[in-house]
Amino acid sequence: MTRALFQFNQKINVKNELLAGLTVAMTMIPESLSFAILAGLSPLTGLYAAFLMGIVTAVLGGRPGMVSGGAGATVVVLIALASSHGVEYLFASLLLAGLFQFLVGALKWGKFVRLIPQPVMYGFLNGLAIIIFVAQLEQFKVYNGSDYTWLQGSALYIMLALLLLTIGIVTLLPKLTKVVPASLVAILVVLLVVYFGDIETKRVMDIASISGTLPQFHIPMVPFTLETLQIIAPYALVMAGVGLVESLLTLNLVDEITNTKGNSNREAMAQGTANVVNGFFGGMGGCAMIAQTFVNLNAGGRTRISAVVGALTILIIILVGAPVIGQIPMVALVGVMMIVAISTFQWASFRIINKMPKSDIFIGIVVAAITVVFHNLAVAVLAGVIISALVFAWDNAKRIRARKSIDENGRKIYEIYGPLFFGSTAHFTEKFDVLNDPNEVIVDFKESRVADMSAIDALNKLTEKYANHNKKLTLRHLSKDCMQLLTNAHAVVEINMEEDPTYHVMPEE
Repeated sequence: MTRALFQFNQKINVKNELLAGLTVAMTMIPESLSFAILAGLSPLTGLYAAFLMGIVTAVLGGRPGMVSGGAGATVVVLIALASSHGVEYLFASLLLAGLFQFLVGALKWGKFVRLIPQPVMYGFLNGLAIIIFVAQLEQFKVYNGSDYTWLQGSALYIMLALLLLTIGIVTLLPKLTKVVPASLVAILVVLLVVYFGDIETKRVMDIASISGTLPQFHIPMVPFTLETLQIIAPYALVMAGVGLVESLLTLNLVDEITNTKGNSNREAMAQGTANVVNGFFGGMGGCAMIAQTFVNLNAGGRTRISAVVGALTILIIILVGAPVIGQIPMVALVGVMMIVAISTFQWASFRIINKMPKSDIFIGIVVAAITVVFHNLAVAVLAGVIISALVFAWDNAKRIRARKSIDENGRKIYEIYGPLFFGSTAHFTEKFDVLNDPNEVIVDFKESRVADMSAIDALNKLTEKYANHNKKLTLRHLSKDCMQLLTNAHAVVEINMEEDPTYHVMPEE
């Protein structure tokens, strides 16, 4: 993690928080508008989401410094629902998705994000960085009446010059001073250059109108029937999952950057509450936004103040500031987001690639590829976790071993090393010589444990094999949880509890 970009300071710098919030608002507006238009929704639906998600999660969330808004990852899930059934069904789906997310936090399931391995995080971030960077290139296209084509001639040269000016300010200004966020300075400088130089270039107002009123409360106008629930439930479930994965991953990243600890369950409940509010007040919903969170951190935002300021700034812009904000050149925002993409990319993954296991390299590439191709962060992360779990299971399956010996009573003892679970049962069974073993055989689990039903089934079958040859198989040194597992499953194996009745492989919690 490029921790050097972000320095955490326990002392609150109110000036930095205010300026960071303004910078976040500037970068969030065009993105929220683009996502809303992509989904076929009113542009104000996107801005309302930016405000509502931002203010609710800033106040109730479990991670100061995080920024939430109308993220594309969640909106993409709901596009099909809005196009086929209408926007009211989208709002109803948000209510249900928010409820799902709140329950995840209330039941304290947010901790399961810890199961995401580091290679998956690398792949996720690298894929996300590519998506952010490539998305900015769309601003270098122009609509010619039938299709979008790349800018040419003087229009292209002007865009490139302003882009280089933006990137130069964002990159070099922090080396001179950190009194004000470099991103905000870059946006203002490019705005002034374009305005006073009377330069013709694409502006925020060219995307859509951002002027409106306060969000109005309304109950989604859908039939309250089982059929409606069947329509919205699948979308709500997927949207809730996508939003939580992206939000909790963002929380983990901010934890690493700031060397502090957020509350994943509280954040899940805040995300759920924010989406419910969106459903009632006409926002398109969303989740944590990694790019804007990085902008916030890079600008000095470390507390809830910056996120609140960012959300309130968007509301003020909707109500009274649209004419001014509409003049901001899109190229200034493109430059800021390109720097964010470059900072998001985990360049360290290239430096350690020769030290990583081949399986981890493969997982990182797969996650990045799925993220880039399908633009679905949740699917990419899920695929990475599944592959990592399978690799882990395969590696552990090969590690089970058995040391064989004969004791003073003539009994053969198999000392098992490594976990006995579904992946290792075949190797475990191959260790035994039923035909040539003596009449009494002891399987010692001092350095192993019975993990699942596949392991119990393997022990049952092994016991039956010995019984068919009039031989006795006994297990010993089982941990308490393993014995309980065998008891619950009504296993036919015999357990020797006399030789070491108090031994536990795993300590009790």
